[in-house]
Amino acid sequence: MGCTTSGVVFDGLHTVFERNCGFTGQSGAAQPVGQTEDEQAACSRRESWVPWLNPRVLKVKPKVIEPLDYESVLVQRKTQILSDVLRDMLQFPLEDFQISTQRRQGRTLYPTVPENAEKEAQSLFVQECIKTYNSDLHVVTYKYEDYSGDFRQLPNKVCRPDKLAVHVFEIDEDVDKDEDTASLGSQKGGITKHGWLYKGNMNSAISVTMRSFKRRYFHLTQLDDSSYNLNFYKDEKISKEPKGTIFLDSCMGVVQNNKVRRFAFELKMQDKSTYLLAADSEGEMEDWISTFNKILHSSFEIAMQEKRNGDIHDDDELGKADSSLGSMDSFQSARDIESKMRNEARLKLFTLDPDTQKLDFSGIEPDIKQYEEKFGKRILVNCSDLAFNLQSCVADNEEGPTTNVEPFYVTLSLFDIQNSRKISSDFHVDLNHPSVRQLVADPSCQYMNGGGDALLGAQRGIHGLPEGAMQYPRQGVFSVTCPHPDIFLVARIEKVLQGGITHCAEPYMKSSDSTKVAQKVLKNAKLACSRLGQYRMPFAWAARPLFKDASGTLDKSGCFSAIYRQDSNKLSNDDMFKLLADFRKPEKMAKLPVILGNLDVTIDDVAPDLTNCVSSSYIPVKTFDSSEKTNIFFEVEEFVPYIAKCSQPFTIYNNHLYVYPRHLKYDSQKSFAKARNIAVCIEFKDSDEEEADSLKCIYGRPGGPLFTKNASAAVLHHQHSPEFYDEFKIELPTQLNEKHHLLFTFFHVSCDTNSKGSTKKRDVLETQVGYAWLPLLKDGRVIMNESHVPVAANLPAGYLSCQEGVSKQQHPEIKWVDGGKPLFKVSTHLVSTVYTQDQHLHNFFGHCQSTESAAQVAEGELVKYLKSLHAMESYVMIHFLPTTLNQLFRVLTSATREEVAVNVTRVMIHIVAQCHEEGLEHYLRSYVKYVFKTEPYTSTTTRTVHEELAKAMTAILKPSTDFLTSNKLLKYSWYFFEALVKSMAQYLIESSKVKLSRNQRFSAGFHHTVETLVNMMMPHITQKYKDNLDAARNANHSLAVFIKRCLTLMDRGFVFKQINNYIHCFVPGDPRTLFEFKFDFLRVVCNHEHYIPLNLPMPFGKGRIQRFQDLQLDYSLTDDFCKNHFLVGLLLREVGGALQEFREIRQISIHVLKNLMVKHTFDERYTSKSQQARLATLYLPLFGLLKENVHRLNVKEVSPFTINHSNNNGRDDPLLGNSMMMTPPRSSTLYENSLHKDVFGVISGTASPMHPLPPTQTLSATLTPGAPSSALTLETAFPRRATIRATIWTRTSQRQPWVAACCVVTSWTRLRSRACSCASCTSSRACLRMLCLHTGTRPRLLSSWTSSH
Repeated sequence: MGCTTSGVVFDGLHTVFERNCGFTGQSGAAQPVGQTEDEQAACSRRESWVPWLNPRVLKVKPKVIEPLDYESVLVQRKTQILSDVLRDMLQFPLEDFQISTQRRQGRTLYPTVPENAEKEAQSLFVQECIKTYNSDLHVVTYKYEDYSGDFRQLPNKVCRPDKLAVHVFEIDEDVDKDEDTASLGSQKGGITKHGWLYKGNMNSAISVTMRSFKRRYFHLTQLDDSSYNLNFYKDEKISKEPKGTIFLDSCMGVVQNNKVRRFAFELKMQDKSTYLLAADSEGEMEDWISTFNKILHSSFEIAMQEKRNGDIHDDDELGKADSSLGSMDSFQSARDIESKMRNEARLKLFTLDPDTQKLDFSGIEPDIKQYEEKFGKRILVNCSDLAFNLQSCVADNEEGPTTNVEPFYVTLSLFDIQNSRKISSDFHVDLNHPSVRQLVADPSCQYMNGGGDALLGAQRGIHGLPEGAMQYPRQGVFSVTCPHPDIFLVARIEKVLQGGITHCAEPYMKSSDSTKVAQKVLKNAKLACSRLGQYRMPFAWAARPLFKDASGTLDKSGCFSAIYRQDSNKLSNDDMFKLLADFRKPEKMAKLPVILGNLDVTIDDVAPDLTNCVSSSYIPVKTFDSSEKTNIFFEVEEFVPYIAKCSQPFTIYNNHLYVYPRHLKYDSQKSFAKARNIAVCIEFKDSDEEEADSLKCIYGRPGGPLFTKNASAAVLHHQHSPEFYDEFKIELPTQLNEKHHLLFTFFHVSCDTNSKGSTKKRDVLETQVGYAWLPLLKDGRVIMNESHVPVAANLPAGYLSCQEGVSKQQHPEIKWVDGGKPLFKVSTHLVSTVYTQDQHLHNFFGHCQSTESAAQVAEGELVKYLKSLHAMESYVMIHFLPTTLNQLFRVLTSATREEVAVNVTRVMIHIVAQCHEEGLEHYLRSYVKYVFKTEPYTSTTTRTVHEELAKAMTAILKPSTDFLTSNKLLKYSWYFFEALVKSMAQYLIESSKVKLSRNQRFSAGFHHTVETLVNMMMPHITQKYKDNLDAARNANHSLAVFIKRCLTLMDRGFVFKQINNYIHCFVPGDPRTLFEFKFDFLRVVCNHEHYIPLNLPMPFGKGRIQRFQDLQLDYSLTDDFCKNHFLVGLLLREVGGALQEFREIRQISIHVLKNLMVKHTFDERYTSKSQQARLATLYLPLFGLLKENVHRLNVKEVSPFTINHSNNNGRDDPLLGNSMMMTPPRSSTLYENSLHKDVFGVISGTASPMHPLPPTQTLSATLTPGAPSSALTLETAFPRRATIRATIWTRTSQRQPWVAACCVVTSWTRLRSRACSCASCTSSRACLRMLCLHTGTRPRLLSSWTSSH
């Protein structure tokens, strides 16, 4: 509280704290600094001898003081409050909280949810997921929330300076030393001058003569604060310490004086003293005078300019400078302004406390961010070139570049051999030269049976992007959540179907002259491309490791391995895992056949500001240039492992299905004469009618359209039972139904090169050899596993109704291949944020949808589905966390039976516990802060979240319920209390009840529920903490935060009663843990942003204050004080009780009180002196606490000044010489009244503190009866210093009456504890130093003041 309360508290509280804690800021010290084991034992024996000092002997609950009815007091004293000039310290601000709606910030340019998705969605789960991704964010904002935490969280926290200025006092200098000697200031530049001058001796008792002048070398220097010193030396060696210093900041003017000596001039000082100097010539004199005038004028201009800018504010400003005054008055005004500037810049005392600079973030809540898409380690893969040794010019006229002689297609993907998983989708790249691409006559031919759409070029687009710019991707962005060295980037290379792999690869494996070979291969390639350009075949593969280590360091120096020929018997992913497992074994890799060529693909880290990127759904990411020449980066979808720690809540719409044909067993079929070069074509349909068309939702390959109706897998030559490794990516419609299915069509492809493809019919080129279909939904969920399906020889209408095992009589038109055996193996992988694979979550939402119209009838069944949610997979729980919690809150308020509400809360407890166990509690905090929103309030609303949730929590905390569930509720209670608070705030805003008085905002039933909940939690905190300490500690803290927020929302008098009920559950002598709980609760509550108005810092006495006793009643720790100023009274009472306990408990209580005072010091809302003085009245009872506990102070340890114990004016002080077992006697009532009268008189203005510390003589006589007062007072022992004190006291009393009162108490505290003796020279300097610090006196000014006295 600045120099106001800090003056008292920092010294007195610092003394108490050091005594009890060893040294300020150290926690958990074994014993105080300087206290021996014998002294500790003596203290323990003293406490054991005196029953009332031992808390374990007498455990009596303190008297319960009922708090005031806060709301009634505001009404009754409305006139007094409104007429108070500091009414802002007595009233809560209007619109203290509000609900703000924020737009959901996505990273894409366009919303990820399709335009008509919300209308098309029929499933409740899909609808709620879409609402989650489309809805705005709802945040309860507290206007002064920045002031509701620890002092370290204040927005204007003042940092401690690295180096403090050195203060030099004349009283600290040696008596025998020359009176003009002072310390040398550091030179800072600015105006400088040096030279010889004559200095007159101003201390001479006679008039100044020529002989009194001494020749000295003067040096003008500038200090850190821009003030100037004039140092003088005996010679020109200015590196030595100067003989003396003239402080020019006290100089008011320079005038010429030739009466004493030629070329002489005077420096006139503020204290009416002068310095007489003389030069050797008139020129030197004028030069010195001009320099001094420049310094004085520059200081004046700077001060006046800052004053005009409004930088100078002082509550005790004595007057303004008059422009009509002469130059001397102007300089006087400049000095006053400079003094005020220094007062404003003076550091607050608590800034110097080491505790204020500690980086203690234990009580600071984590920063909560809204949900956002998160990626793992992102890798940029840039595909540059694929070049084989066999090359030629493919142009007919042989004019053109030398390239590969046929087109090749590369597919990149990531393989994790450690976990045997493919962890990314395929990234398809076409690196062929444009002349080579032309070998395939028409791009539309790549999509068979006319099912594909011809490429329309750049005229068509998607999400505002021209399709032409996305035809040939070369740069892909991969993401890896769990990087490690066993992840490989694999490239699979394909070519146009031509024949067997071995036969086609043979020309590329020879290193001899390849000109003729190239021409032969080119000829065959042109023929194959013209006939079979739409079919591909496996050709080769290559791989390279991705990371150097598990930290995600990319192996940028590496390159792809040799290009290995693909083995037709090792095509599956399992075979690839086996090959990669031997990748680092050269002896095994050397056995693989190598194709001569080079694949140029580089990897790099993704820049944070990557532009021109599209998501895996082809939605442009923000910062995108949509021109056709844009170099686009394509994000490749990652298959994140199904574990909770790698999961995150879904925030965007994504609905992809990946289809993997695996194997077709046709070696024993008899239905078709020819079925060897088998191609499988995939289509996605929404109907099995004969004329039903395929949906255009399959992602296309490079060179073709972005989406197509069908696609074909690679073909193996002369294989009756082929294996497939292709991946097909499908954009699923928003709402799936039972008719959506995958249709697979099998073709025998004729590879006879003697046939002329241009003249042959298409049915000769390809012959249908079977059909298979796979419905997407089973029991309402998308099939996501490996399926074995039968193959039919024909495809009649209504084929979906014919499933495996159905009698042929019912469907005689279907002819099954090989008797209907499951010949075709296919697997699917769903990457969707609107469909779930979890059966329990699916059933819960399905039941909620089916019973919306008959909720009461189905509530018994609903409990069963709620209980089944406990078996939900953890990763599913995280993925759909917002959607699931929203639905649970909806069920909570719609249920009519307590059993349903309790089971809803149990499911929430399970979800919250799972998130904490996985270390993902920050997702819960984001949900509560940004996503959670109660149902809109209407006139028919009968149930609210805060009412039903509080009732359910109370029911779960009953002793008869499951203790495991109740322990989890206690341990993670913060979530439920945060939901309660947000629901209360939203209810007040939406129902407009925030405009009502506090006692009308919530129903009496809810008040009763809150009171019951608090009472139900207390036994778990105070009695069962030993069984589950973490749960009790967390519950205690969460309850404190809840109570603190209730002070903003509810009837404050009611909340005070709940605080009182909480405190009443603790008794003196409790274990240390319970004291920690209690003071942590008080710390949180007292950190409320409006803690000062809650304490009503105003007098509650009747009429005008006339006597000191009236103030004493108002500002002593009486029952009335604790009632009227409830929070601070309660805190001081608890601190007073804790001071009777053991060291650790005392330390805890003092920490809480001290940190609260530090917060007041740095709170920018209460910076003026009048506000600080008013605020200080709340802590006046602290003086009494210090007096009552002075016997617990160890003064030998805590005195901040050097104490001379051996000599006290020739006498040994009997109190100081006694053992530490001795307790100093209590001060007399006479003295206490004297002290109180001085303090309260100065504060209230009823007494004039113009006398120079009158209590000092009384204090001295009281402490040492019988001793002559002249031996113990500053006035008698040090008359000159007593005069200095009188001067300082007068200045202090005039300008800072509250500081003067602080000085009285601080001096008394030191004397009372024998921390210093007023007869001691050292201690007298300390007292003077303290007074200077409080009054703002500059150390240098003491020299001029003392010289005049």
